[in-house]
Amino acid sequence: MDKLNLLKIFLAVVDQGSFASAAVALALTPSAVSKAMARLEGELHLQLIYRTTRKVTLTDAGLRYAAKARDLLLDLELCEDGLRQGNREPEGCLKVNLPVSYGRQYVLPLMEEFSRLHPKIQLQLSFDDGYVDMIEHGIDVTIRSGTLDDSSLVARQLSPIDFLICASPDYVKRHGPILPEHYSDHPWVRFRFKQSGRLNPVMLTQGKKLLYIDPGQQFIVDDGEASATLCAQGLGLAQLPHFVARRWLQEKQLQVLASRTRPKGHGVWLVYAKREFLPAKIEHFVRFVEHHVRAQGETPRQTWADDY
Repeated sequence: MDKLNLLKIFLAVVDQGSFASAAVALALTPSAVSKAMARLEGELHLQLIYRTTRKVTLTDAGLRYAAKARDLLLDLELCEDGLRQGNREPEGCLKVNLPVSYGRQYVLPLMEEFSRLHPKIQLQLSFDDGYVDMIEHGIDVTIRSGTLDDSSLVARQLSPIDFLICASPDYVKRHGPILPEHYSDHPWVRFRFKQSGRLNPVMLTQGKKLLYIDPGQQFIVDDGEASATLCAQGLGLAQLPHFVARRWLQEKQLQVLASRTRPKGHGVWLVYAKREFLPAKIEHFVRFVEHHVRAQGETPRQTWADDY
């Protein structure tokens, strides 16, 4: 029997005045109560109560111990009540990890409204395109793009990923129509993953097949927005995820050269650890982001790039 239960039995004996009454209050046998008290006194090497046939009386040590035990159990109860309340109410520190481009373009513009709706949540945002161990770094929610392998986490898909081959309008004007068979004739801005050092291939859809090609490269970057910026400057072609290309397309700094490519299994995901009782701060953040992403025309089955 653990110390916490021993303390509860001890206080029940003190409050009820006898082993028999304490046993009734706790739904235990008098023998179990007696053994618990003997164990507690044995662990402390102290006599806490004087036993008589009719009632129990506290020793001086018992009086001091009962007062401290009552304070400890009350503090624990108040702490548990506060934790339960915090789990029910959207409050406390919420640590969110975001991919750099997606975080800046899709999530940051929403945070003023989220903070206004949930003023008791203190947001801590971090930005990283690489894999971040959520448990190790104490992260509550992360958004990941690409494929997912970790089945120990809850993943809610925000959208697929559509890849768009783009060039600047000036570049297209200088070089005329650019067809897939001409891709290797042009310089490219290519993306390299920081953690693996792998160069992202150029993907093309041919019927129902997905082809990977290596048209060469002129510029290599490890930041999605840098890819879009260099492409918009007319330095070559680039294949960009839809969430990176969106702003540059809206501002007409880029134009799409071919219909989008959607690799199977790739997506943008809201990810959090599996919990039996999900804290309200996580639940509210997840629902808020899901709602606003869908309001922008993106669901687990489509993106705005379907129109390209």
